[in-house]
Amino acid sequence: MSHAATVERNTGIVGRLSDVLIARPKLLTLLLLLPPLLWIGIVYIGSLFALLLQSFYSLDYFSGLVVREFTLSTYAQLLDEANVQIILRTVAMASLVTIACAIIAFPIAYYAARYTRGWTKALFYLAVMMPLWSSYLVKIYAWKLILAKEGILTWLAETVHLSWLINGILAVPIIGGPSLSFSYVGTFLVFVYVWIPYMILPIQAALERVPANYIEASADLGAHPRQTFRTVILPLALPGIIAGSIFTFSLTLGDYIVPTIVGNSRLFIGQAVYTLQGTAGDVPLAAAFTVVPMLIMAIYLWMAKRMGAFDVL
Repeated sequence: MSHAATVERNTGIVGRLSDVLIARPKLLTLLLLLPPLLWIGIVYIGSLFALLLQSFYSLDYFSGLVVREFTLSTYAQLLDEANVQIILRTVAMASLVTIACAIIAFPIAYYAARYTRGWTKALFYLAVMMPLWSSYLVKIYAWKLILAKEGILTWLAETVHLSWLINGILAVPIIGGPSLSFSYVGTFLVFVYVWIPYMILPIQAALERVPANYIEASADLGAHPRQTFRTVILPLALPGIIAGSIFTFSLTLGDYIVPTIVGNSRLFIGQAVYTLQGTAGDVPLAAAFTVVPMLIMAIYLWMAKRMGAFDVL
């Protein structure tokens, strides 16, 4: 068979295949989506299913082996006082970080949405996203040095004669410690710094959608700025706040690196999972612990969807 005949035959096969795919756009879409769907189904959902399955097993503490028999005893261990404290501690930290991020991010996002144009808006996006370009571990270790007893923050406090304020904070039971880098206060500050870009951008996107004439109409009707904020701006920006809170809350809920490097010896959920599946070798309890944030986030996402948060993502 000549080369020209071979090319013609191949072109004919490709042509017929193209005609079939053009005539059936749904089939083309299915073929394009099949590889990533298989990847998600096998690797992601499959691993989650395996994790969930492990949580229904138990550990034989005498032999150290996993007993592969269905039981709810592992979930019952989550109700032990120590484990309940870990869950409550993590949820409390995630909630406080989310609230602090929203309070700090809102004025920044409002200014960017209302008063930045052109190159100033580009500069805003650059300033918000630039911290995300640097190494996660480098940022945390940098904050550990900043918050250390001999760090720049302590030196600055001594320079402006505010050492008493830091010492007073560190003396508070539960949240205090020997230094900011070994306290819940330090953990909280680092969490806020790391996750705040994820709160600024959704709020800014939501505020961009608030028509300026709504604010002008409110002022024309005699509303005080605080009343305009409470009745016009905040309700319209609420989906953006909730969308940002999805990121900050979930990321704080599952993080184990920040509290390991900056914080005290009390565990968060992420640290508990890391310790149980590593040093302790209790994979079923570690799997049961991972189900807790998944359930919390499932409820949270359901509530967020009902409030329209996904519209600004």
